[in-house]
Amino acid sequence: MKLWLLRHAQVDLPAGLCYGASDVPAHAALTLQAAQAAAKLLPVGLPVWVSALGRAQALAQALQQLRPDLGPPSTDPRLNEMNFGCWELQPWDAVPRSAFDVWMADFAHHRFGGAESTQQVIDRVAQALQSLRAAQVPEAVWVTHAGVIRAVQFVATQGAGPLPVAIGSVDQWPTDAPAPGGHLCIDW
Repeated sequence: MKLWLLRHAQVDLPAGLCYGASDVPAHAALTLQAAQAAAKLLPVGLPVWVSALGRAQALAQALQQLRPDLGPPSTDPRLNEMNFGCWELQPWDAVPRSAFDVWMADFAHHRFGGAESTQQVIDRVAQALQSLRAAQVPEAVWVTHAGVIRAVQFVATQGAGPLPVAIGSVDQWPTDAPAPGGHLCIDW
């Protein structure tokens, strides 16, 4: 299976804020630029799934206007960004070092900010991937977020074995993701 992963454009927030599950808007002109770039790359007629968050929805809608052959995107909340709980919309430098230390000590299961763990993100992304595989979709597009793209990369490197795919430590977590408005294509 080939999966095109499109990351939403830069958000309209001050730099340095923690945002994950918060439904913050993306910059409209940059969203259009990202859609135009993706429209040139994507093969004809691919199915599109999109996060339920507005910044990803905006990119999917702009892409659909440019490429109606892709059809209307299907919303899948499993493609939403990680929920950082009480740290949502707080400056990253206001998060106590001790909060990061606790998360890094149990990267898989600690709910940073009290809402969602890294393993929970991996599990929902792995379930979404499994749904694509079960539907025998050979190629698709996901319009999503950096954390989900990293989770896809993690699941892809663990092979096609049965779920669950478990992360052991922060050292296993992929560090690379496309810049806002960028893309990545994975053969899985």
